[in-house]
Amino acid sequence: MNIDIMTLFPDSVDAMLHVSILGRAIERGYISIRSHQIREYTTNKQMQVDDYPYGGGRGAVMQADPLYRCWAHIAETYGPGRTIFMSPCGRTFNQEVAKELKENYDHLILVCGHYEGIDQRFIDECVDEEISMGDFVLTGGEIPAMAVADAVCRMVPGVLPDAECFEEESHWNGLLEYPQYSRPAEWHGRQVPEILLSGDHGKVAAWRKKESYKRTMRRRPDMFARFDESQLTTKAEKRVLQQAKEELAQEDAVSKPETI
Repeated sequence: MNIDIMTLFPDSVDAMLHVSILGRAIERGYISIRSHQIREYTTNKQMQVDDYPYGGGRGAVMQADPLYRCWAHIAETYGPGRTIFMSPCGRTFNQEVAKELKENYDHLILVCGHYEGIDQRFIDECVDEEISMGDFVLTGGEIPAMAVADAVCRMVPGVLPDAECFEEESHWNGLLEYPQYSRPAEWHGRQVPEILLSGDHGKVAAWRKKESYKRTMRRRPDMFARFDESQLTTKAEKRVLQQAKEELAQEDAVSKPETI
């Protein structure tokens, strides 16, 4: 997976994406993440990349030409890629979108806007799609671009020890992840669930699945409503789901105060 990020703050991007797990994956050649300073592609001495918006209004707009020059350099040097503008006007990013990008493209070009946005003509000519982090606005596209790069690259073979590292996490299969615990077995009077100390891998797996169901039903009922129960093909799988529903109902009944 090759990712090129067009930005006004390459040092900030590199500081986050070239360390830890992704940094080691870059060193080992599993992925490539390059940041490009858009200012280097201006034609003026001031390295200006923005100007007043036509039609008036506050703020400034990033100009099409330096964006295009930067984009063209990337395409000519590293080959064409799926060009994505990080924009609050785009489709909302989630795990399914991350999987889609990882499975369908081996080169992504992520465009980070600033100020009041970027010239629409660059979007019309060079951008394949716009992606949003959600219904809110940030001061620039760097944080969204880093989030997309991280979410996509961690699924590339070799970046993590094995696929289980991300296939059991929240959102992979339409559920939230089960609770996690580490040593010591008791902390501030709180105990690790006894079943996790049993050494019985089958019971541990069933408990984790049950807790995943319960957490999703309680915290994200909208997500659980989309969960396809028909994918549960064995009696054991169906029994775990039923246990989760029953336990959740019992816990809710205990937590609700009695009314007279």
